[in-house]
Amino acid sequence: MKKINFNLTKIATLGPVGFLPKAPGTWGSAAALITAPFLFFPLPIPVRVIVLGLLFYFGALACTAAEKEIGKKDPSSVVIDEVLGQWIVFLPFPGIVAWQAIVGFALFRLFDILKPWPVRASEKWLKDGYGVMIDDLFAGVYAMICLWLIRSM
Repeated sequence: MKKINFNLTKIATLGPVGFLPKAPGTWGSAAALITAPFLFFPLPIPVRVIVLGLLFYFGALACTAAEKEIGKKDPSSVVIDEVLGQWIVFLPFPGIVAWQAIVGFALFRLFDILKPWPVRASEKWLKDGYGVMIDDLFAGVYAMICLWLIRSM
């Protein structure tokens, strides 16, 4: 059983990404942004929704295992939630150009750090790893709305 938790912890931390110095959440978001052109952008929007649902579920399981192994609630090294939030920003857009990706990245980091209502409150709505994942989901939705407005200008 310990080996399973070890692997889940590696998923939750994106391997070494969650242990990079200073601002692991930013590193996790950067990893999500770098991989999105290969793993997320090419997918049709309905498949993106399925991928995000699976990421939420399995990410929560990985976060729960990591919390138990590390012995801390929502440890900073857990960054799989940043992948969920960052990819939610880009969910409805069939095409993204470089400046939009950068703006989406910055907006997500802003909302993930500031945690306006209900982002911070949502951490307590669900138990275990689900609480870790849901606040980034809401931060991603806020950033998505803002990016949509900016793209519409």
